[in-house]
Amino acid sequence: MQLPIMTLPRAVPVQRERKPKENIPQTRPERESVRTKLRQYVIDAKLVAPLSIADLRRHSEICVEQQGLAAIFTDYVGVLLNSEVWRDQLARVPYERRLLLLPKCMRIEDKCPAPFDEFGLLCKQCGLCTIQELQEEAERLGYAVLVAEGSALVMAIIETGKIDAIVGVSCLSVLEKAFPYMESAAIPGVAIPLLQDDCKDVTVDLEWIWETIHLTSDDATYRLNLDSLRGEVKAWFSDESLEEIMGPAPTQTEQIARAWLAKNGKRWRPFLTACVWKSMVDDPDVTVPISLKKLAVAAECFHKASLVHDDIEDNDDLRYGEPTLHSEQGVAVALNVGDLLLGDGYALIADCGLSAEQRIAISKVAASGHRTLCLGQGAEFQWAKAPSPLTSTQVLDIFRKKTSTAFEVALQFGALAADCDTAVCGIISRFSDALGVAYQIRDDLEDMVSGESLSDLKAMRPSLPLALLHERVRGNPQHRELVDRAWRKECSSEELEQVEKLFTEYQIGDRCRVLQESYKEEAIRCLTELENPSVKGLLRRVISKIFTVEVKDWCSEFETRNAAGRSPSPQAAR
Repeated sequence: MQLPIMTLPRAVPVQRERKPKENIPQTRPERESVRTKLRQYVIDAKLVAPLSIADLRRHSEICVEQQGLAAIFTDYVGVLLNSEVWRDQLARVPYERRLLLLPKCMRIEDKCPAPFDEFGLLCKQCGLCTIQELQEEAERLGYAVLVAEGSALVMAIIETGKIDAIVGVSCLSVLEKAFPYMESAAIPGVAIPLLQDDCKDVTVDLEWIWETIHLTSDDATYRLNLDSLRGEVKAWFSDESLEEIMGPAPTQTEQIARAWLAKNGKRWRPFLTACVWKSMVDDPDVTVPISLKKLAVAAECFHKASLVHDDIEDNDDLRYGEPTLHSEQGVAVALNVGDLLLGDGYALIADCGLSAEQRIAISKVAASGHRTLCLGQGAEFQWAKAPSPLTSTQVLDIFRKKTSTAFEVALQFGALAADCDTAVCGIISRFSDALGVAYQIRDDLEDMVSGESLSDLKAMRPSLPLALLHERVRGNPQHRELVDRAWRKECSSEELEQVEKLFTEYQIGDRCRVLQESYKEEAIRCLTELENPSVKGLLRRVISKIFTVEVKDWCSEFETRNAAGRSPSPQAAR
């Protein structure tokens, strides 16, 4: 499918080197881990807002000790703990009764054209930083938004009686100064600390802000622990659970297939099946029934079967850092095991216990997904017979057929198991399309970082970085000839090293990130059409789980997100 052309986004600014803030965890996984544990602590300790500063300090010290954190994190934990105590009450406050308070230091100070008045920064929507994006989204929901600082201003706003909750983004020192005012007013307040206190071009966890401003009690899943759910899904692939779900595996062929199914993997597909189902049932805390487990395992059966066949077709020797199935068992055995896993997947659908209509619909989704994946793989084979440069649009179309389809199958399984309507299934289809492409682009980016960016060509796999590079070197005949020959697999090892250096020279990594964020944001935009807040909220958080990364730079991240206002396309990265 030809994607619409998108105009060139602004150049990504050069990231400034900054000294990390020592009393704040610098990676998102670390911060997520702290928040998850604090959320459970609030439940277990039955904490009720508002907490006094003395109580907050005491509980913070307990949490720091329990989590094995350094004492330097105590203030940070205190801010997060107070936010978790208020979280449920914030969720119950209508958006139009909330205030989003952003710090002016989020702007690019030496380039920002916005003036100030007594209420703070008057954003000119120049697109140089993320203030515009957050302000527009918050105001669309109904928030009042101020880009200002100072506890006196916060107190003045509270005293108007028009605001019942505040979401505040600021440095730890300002949040600590504002605490007494918030406590005395007993107003729900959730704080997101900046990752630096240097008051210029600061960094912040964008996903955290986005999640918080969308928090609503209408979403029955907002308290659902996705890490816990993912752990539960992974447990379904133990030997004991697989025997319960699939029955015994008496023959050697079945045992080989079962062992391959149980091998290491991210389990994103069965996790997605479980997530969608959880978001659509009346009680998201209900125990997952065996019917849903069968569908989730079926999704993984189809995925693992495709990996067996892919490894044979691509002549790969390793998978998950271990020998591939055909390397251990031979091609004939591996082909047969892959086919068996396909049969197991359809058998699980037939035996899942849902209505006949649901099983027919799920089988159609599986069969369509299987065909589309094969067409994507077939496109690779046709290219491999006579390698030549592919456009980025052609490469992304292969991603769409192979990866997006697998995500869609998993998501539709969960939706159909919950008996969703046709409109929701249509939105999920478009959501999956964008999500799968973004996911595959991330894989190509990881290959670039790891130095494996040219391994795809050696294995006869199309490469997005090389496609973008080919489009970028058109004005340089020497570079164009070199990249042409790389596509045709005619380069020596030394020449391939030269091609790899061109990735840096032409900023191909940045261009891939522009595309990744564009498709990721396209997936998010699809969710705005969902009327079910639980489905919308949970799928939004799923995106954050899949794309958990270390935050490098606030304003440069916006430049990739700046593409979100337009439909994603390869032209955006040129």
